[in-house]
Amino acid sequence: MVSAESTTLTARQVEVLELREAGHTQQEVAERLGTTDSNVSAIERAAEANVEKAQQTLKLIRTLRAPVRFTVDAGTSFDELVDAVYSRGDDAGTSVTYCRPELYTHLFGQLEPYTTRNRLETDIEVGLTRDGEVKVFAPE
Repeated sequence: MVSAESTTLTARQVEVLELREAGHTQQEVAERLGTTDSNVSAIERAAEANVEKAQQTLKLIRTLRAPVRFTVDAGTSFDELVDAVYSRGDDAGTSVTYCRPELYTHLFGQLEPYTTRNRLETDIEVGLTRDGEVKVFAPE
């Protein structure tokens, strides 16, 4: 079994995920581990929640480490967001690696769950790396 020691997953979660990835049903995993299939299901859900938290943590860290970082308020339109990214990049002497339509698509792809009618529903953090990459963090 792969070690869970340096991850956000428990050893039991890794064990269940490995068995499920190997093609075993929840019932087979439950029998093998001496538990119920509902417990296996709960372990899988908890593991998925831990993975999602780890992914959110990485997004936050990548945004925080960007030399250009700013907050965009809820209610901001995507056009205003794109303008803000270019403006902050210009102020810092950093060239954004996306043309306007690409940047719009990039941002919308990451922020669609946090939007209604082309406007942000929540405050977000935007980071712009030295290489011109745009990183976005939207708290859950």
